[in-house]
Amino acid sequence: MEKKNLYILLLIFGTAFWGISFSVTKLAVGHFSASTFLFYRFLTATVILSLIFAGQFKKTNWKSVRNGVVLSVPLLFGIYLQTQGIMRTSASQAAFVAGMSVVIIPVIKTFFHRTVAPVRVWLAAMVALAGLSVICVTSSFSVHIGDLYTLTGAVGFAVYLIRVELYSKSGNIIATVVPMFAACTVLIGCLALGDSQADWMPQNTNFWIGVVFCAVFSTAYMYTVSNLSQRYLSAERVSIIYLFEPIFGAIAAFYLLGEMLSWRLFFGGILIFAATLISELNVGRNLFRSKQRNKNYAGT
Repeated sequence: MEKKNLYILLLIFGTAFWGISFSVTKLAVGHFSASTFLFYRFLTATVILSLIFAGQFKKTNWKSVRNGVVLSVPLLFGIYLQTQGIMRTSASQAAFVAGMSVVIIPVIKTFFHRTVAPVRVWLAAMVALAGLSVICVTSSFSVHIGDLYTLTGAVGFAVYLIRVELYSKSGNIIATVVPMFAACTVLIGCLALGDSQADWMPQNTNFWIGVVFCAVFSTAYMYTVSNLSQRYLSAERVSIIYLFEPIFGAIAAFYLLGEMLSWRLFFGGILIFAATLISELNVGRNLFRSKQRNKNYAGT
């Protein structure tokens, strides 16, 4: 199997962890502080990844540390706001809104990096945007505050994915993983110290189960695979694959939280899934090949 296809499968598998993590986070955080939850999540992930990539430390230099710190800012921004959104809206809806990064990435690339995405990516982005509009915009044309938090966090994820794509093409991206999560730990730790509602030792089993699940599967596994995959996949394509996340998120929310799948979530989810297919199908090339085959056949 080609590495490109292998990483697509690994990413889809990882989106299941991400989708489940919305419900797990909602159960874990509850009325606790999001900052302490994220501090333990990043700290645990940093320790795990330090053990896994111990052999990479000799390849770590100032450039990889600097790149890791730079990546930590949009990543932490996205995860923190997403967690705030999960606390204020349903887990299934937050999972769908988080998919807005698929629309944001080509916009940022076009206006700030002067890179034009393929037409099919823009088409997929518009279909995804339509799906997210169905899910988020109410009959009174208002948007819930939890959706706004999650939507703003999607901007952070979009910037993060674009930077990862850039760094993966210019050097050893693995060397940035541990510094990135270590920087996230320090930054969120400082935020937690200034949080008057921070509870450093919650007496709640769900809190610690959530920390372990999110640290191991949603953070250590998924972000490592994501960073590696962008040697072979563009940020736009990776973000499209991430749209499997809300599908898994809705299923997990149904079983773990008892959340019902409304017609808005169902219809919006179909549009988002359609966007995934559009981005993966090279329609123009297939049509061209079909015409060429027909022309060759007619000439025989």
